[in-house]
Amino acid sequence: MKPIHTLVLSLVLASAAVGAPAFGAEPGEKEAIAMVEKGAAFMKTSGKDDMIKRINAKDPEFLQGPLYLTMRDAKGVILANPVNPAMIGKDLVDVPDADGKPFRREILELAKKKGKGWVDYKFKNPASGKVEAKTTYIQLVGDVTLEAGIYKK
Repeated sequence: MKPIHTLVLSLVLASAAVGAPAFGAEPGEKEAIAMVEKGAAFMKTSGKDDMIKRINAKDPEFLQGPLYLTMRDAKGVILANPVNPAMIGKDLVDVPDADGKPFRREILELAKKKGKGWVDYKFKNPASGKVEAKTTYIQLVGDVTLEAGIYKK
């Protein structure tokens, strides 16, 4: 194998090993849906408590670069968040986004009415430090909502 091929293969394998998209590709809607569905499947076989532990332990199945799974209860209290553990146990349902949109309340309403779907809002992107447009895919699983969001380009 030529040296450049070895390097490229090493980068792809290393990226796959940590669960991050190869070559810095940003995750899209397909990846967000897949992560939420993977979390829902795990919960159905292993339960809510094990899902909370895996998310909060930064399990690479549920934390892949800028894409990660969070969980909130039916009242809006955060139960699991791998990137901002200070949010765990907090009820932020009435805290709006930068434009005043009550997006967390919208998440809860969507979960109750349709069981799954997308919610758009503005949120501070930790990578850029700027408030940016974000969309989050949510799914009601039992008595909790699983969520994975992406920043829009």
